[in-house]
Amino acid sequence: MDPELEAFVPLFPDIDMDDPVAGRAVLAELAGARPQPDVTDLEIEDRAVPGDPDVAVRIYRPRQALGAVIWLHGGGWVMGGLDAEHAWAARLAETSGAVVISVGYRLAPEHPFPAALDDAWAVLHWTARHAASLGIDPERIAIGGHSAGAGMAAATALRARDERGPAIRLQLLNQPCLDDRPETWSRRNFTDTPWFDSDRIAAAWRHYLGSRPATPYAAPARATDLSGLPPAYIATAEFDPNRDEDISYALRLLHAGVTVELHQWPGTFHGSQAILSADVSQRQVAELAAAVRRALAG
Repeated sequence: MDPELEAFVPLFPDIDMDDPVAGRAVLAELAGARPQPDVTDLEIEDRAVPGDPDVAVRIYRPRQALGAVIWLHGGGWVMGGLDAEHAWAARLAETSGAVVISVGYRLAPEHPFPAALDDAWAVLHWTARHAASLGIDPERIAIGGHSAGAGMAAATALRARDERGPAIRLQLLNQPCLDDRPETWSRRNFTDTPWFDSDRIAAAWRHYLGSRPATPYAAPARATDLSGLPPAYIATAEFDPNRDEDISYALRLLHAGVTVELHQWPGTFHGSQAILSADVSQRQVAELAAAVRRALAG
């Protein structure tokens, strides 16, 4: 493990995924303790996107943005929100030069699949329809996320292809949750990895799916046809239970003719990009922003 990251492992709180309410409180406390970004050059606005029900979003507008990225936070589908994601969303807008639309989607287990995906879908359509007022090109819209949010970004790209939804320029998938089935080597063996291990991820899937069977829109790795999807940037962490399913998905996209940039970060673990004092985390964050810049400028 990267020594800068390893130093933080003993400081991590023990999150009980069987108690989502307590987990949300822990994550909110951690988010509140992070250094807040400089937002001097950003225009930030909270909006409600029409939906059933309406979806809360927070919009971060840098100067002279070409396009936008719809951002879906992590948290195992049960934790996180606009406030917890504020520092990252602001940093992404500042470093990528894109309008960032951070989505406050509904959380499980109170709102299991497909509630969160429907929220992301509503925001994608709203962004495309309101491109002019957002000051962006409607042909330059990306969608991305961390962890569970990255899995939903991949699912939204599948749905947009299948239902001929708005064009997506890039799917930005950072350590995505793509497969509910614990069949890969990393899912079976990473039972004591920092922050998220295989047991916690299994619990997150149970909350998200509820009583529904997994479909490709819940678990994109179940999709049999990956052709015709937007280009993807996929980042994986070495000590992450999701690692192998993410690499497999990247290879399947390539075999289906989809352009893919895959970056496997050695010495890292799930969510370690949030430890911004570590050199490897700074490089992870910079790469994610650079991928957005390249896609929206191309």
